[in-house]
Order: sequence, then structure tokens, then C-alpha cells
Amino acid sequence: MKTLRTIGLLASGLSLLVLPAWAEKADRDKPMLIEADTMRHDENKRITQFSGQVVAFKGTMVLRGARLEVQQDKDGQQIAHIWAAPNERVFFRQKREGLDEFTEGEGEMAIYDSQADVVTLVQRAEVRILRGTVLADQLTGQKIVFNNTTEVMTVDGMPKGTQSTNNRDQRVRAVLTPRKNNPATTPPAQPSAIPALRVSPGQAEGTKP
Repeated sequence: MKTLRTIGLLASGLSLLVLPAWAEKADRDKPMLIEADTMRHDENKRITQFSGQVVAFKGTMVLRGARLEVQQDKDGQQIAHIWAAPNERVFFRQKREGLDEFTEGEGEMAIYDSQADVVTLVQRAEVRILRGTVLADQLTGQKIVFNNTTEVMTVDGMPKGTQSTNNRDQRVRAVLTPRKNNPATTPPAQPSAIPALRVSPGQAEGTKP
């Protein structure tokens, strides 16, 4: 049976790249709407679990995965973990503050900490910045962290000493597109005004000098 429930969810590698995050500020105080095939709640442990094509909405934030677990502490702060199905990745999307831009991300697991207002993508992580519908920036790494409090996004590569069949997997990769500002519109130059003809005091209209 498909369950639809609304809950109040406020919402070690080498760090090679740090970029602004600029997530929508109002999302933090919005409730989270969760859709899933099944739900299980354990009041003693303060854990709510969702499974089966999970979709979570929180303001402009969207999370999709196979399984979601929300842990709440005694102060009401919550941490949400969402996992992807085998060989797939969790999907994340959020509007950027004050801009017609969106941040999209994927990873094998995503974590949202409501108190810190931080989103973390782990394993095969990828982020895309869309300006309108146009792809602008693209980042890949093993761990990507969106800190909406400090407005910083951090991308980490694979920890040193980790075994990998591809050395490129141990490095952060990024494609950054320059932001083009609209050139200032310069009004066309106005033609110089032609000075009015003046009549000498000693002349009347129609008289000769």
C-alpha cells in the first residue's frame, strides 16, 4: 500500500574545490512531504523509515531514492539518510537563492542535517549547476557537501590509499563556465542642438545691416 505522509523535517579525502552554494534560504523552515510505497515508525527510537520509490519535497528541494530514514533527537532536530537502489544513484535538486538557477546532484547516498542545514552526497557524487535550463557547471567527486549556513560547497576526491582501478576516480573533476553579465545598454547619442539665431539689437526683422 502506498503511503503518503507529511512530517516536519527542518530539514576523508583531499578537498580540492570549494564553491558558493547559495541554496534557497526559505527551504529550511518548510515541512517535508514524503511519498513512498511503505512506511515504518519506531517511536522509542524516534526513527521513521520509508521504502519503495521514495520522493521527498521540502520547498524547492527534491530528493529521490529507494529508501529513506529520518532520525529525530530529543530536541526535535532531524537527520535524513536516503539510499539509492543497487547500481543507481540518489537524485537531489534545489533552487539557488535569488537566481533563476538550480543545483542538481547525484550520489549513492544523500544525507540532510536539519540543524546544520547541510546536504551531503556520497560515492560517485556529481553536481550540475543549471542557469535556467542551460547546463553551466559540472562537478564530480567522491563526496560533495552543500553547507547552506556558510553558503559553501565542498568537493572531495577519493581518500589516499583507497584501492581503485582508475586513478582518475581519486581526483575531483570540474567544468566551470564563466558567468556572462549582460552588457550595459548605452543610450544612443543625441544630436547636438542647433543654437537659435539671434537678432542684433539694432536690427529689426526685414531690415538690412
